[in-house]
Amino acid sequence: MTIAAIIVAAGRGTRAGGDLPKQWQDLNGLPVIARTIAALRPHVDQIAVVLHADDTARWTALGISVDHVVTGAATRDGSVRAGLDAFASAPPELVLIHDAARPLVSAQIITDVISALNSHQAAAPALPITDALWTGADGMVSGTQDRDGLYRAQTPQGFNYSAIVAAHAALSGPTTDDVAVARAAGIDVAIVAGETANIKITTADDFSRATKLLGADMDVRCGNGYDVHRFGDGDHVWLCGVQIPHGRSLQGHSDADVGMHAVTDAIYGALGMGDIGQHFPPSDPQWKGAASKIFLTHAVDLARAHGFVVSNVDCTLVCEYPKIGPHQAAMKSALATIMDIDADRISVKATTSERLGFTGREEGIAAIATTTLVKT
Repeated sequence: MTIAAIIVAAGRGTRAGGDLPKQWQDLNGLPVIARTIAALRPHVDQIAVVLHADDTARWTALGISVDHVVTGAATRDGSVRAGLDAFASAPPELVLIHDAARPLVSAQIITDVISALNSHQAAAPALPITDALWTGADGMVSGTQDRDGLYRAQTPQGFNYSAIVAAHAALSGPTTDDVAVARAAGIDVAIVAGETANIKITTADDFSRATKLLGADMDVRCGNGYDVHRFGDGDHVWLCGVQIPHGRSLQGHSDADVGMHAVTDAIYGALGMGDIGQHFPPSDPQWKGAASKIFLTHAVDLARAHGFVVSNVDCTLVCEYPKIGPHQAAMKSALATIMDIDADRISVKATTSERLGFTGREEGIAAIATTTLVKT
């Protein structure tokens, strides 16, 4: 079963204040839209982000990779249709449609919506109204409203992909959300339990509330990794994803990228989940000569699956030769691509051991890495 997600981020969000639309503003060190993407990514196979035409440069600067980036429309339903169209050439079975301004959506809500789609064509989270409801006019209470059967709608709203595409095609006017689109087409929508923390950021006060909610559930993990590989015959070395010409090669069961191995082990360490040898045993012949980015990708995906993003990485290579300086930028870029984070969150540097020990005798290279994971 293939599951896609559409993140609607084409609005301007002026009520939130600030110099940027709300989805681009900072929330505890990350843009709102980055947190939203990170929350959905572990649960879906593909992501389409729907942007305002004016936000292309902001998206590029963010450096996040998704499957589709499309330009939105003047209305929300038009933007959602643009997102749906992005998957038309290879339609998923299910699609989740989510507001970019709901960055605190939990894994529980997402999985509950997906589970409900096993037996319904549509499902969405909601909270029952618990406060008394009044009607009013001219600043005065004019009556009361029965709250029984009333709910506060949330996202992500999930659908059978082909059903919601057909519903949007039949739409004759603007609607409040995709549940309304589905119901207008005669599709029944199941309600799953929402959460009070799944707030939609609309005003400046909502930013304050979201910041407090994140602080209350703050989970920051640090890990370190250390690796060593000896030199042997060869004409190049792999270091932090970059092939460097050299008179000798590092020896190992895989490509012996000592830097990437240290970074990978640092992530496993922060998660409390062992090391490379446990996940990719050297006794297994399938990993002989394997590219180390396989290991690092696995570690990053494992972190995401447990609700973490890699916040930063610091890697130190200990060697006399080759010289690392000319390759630092390429190494940072290679690691950033694999981990899907900004290159300015990565440090790769080198030091010598003053001709002491095995690295000083040029018998091999050592690497030390530290990483920080942050719960999203």
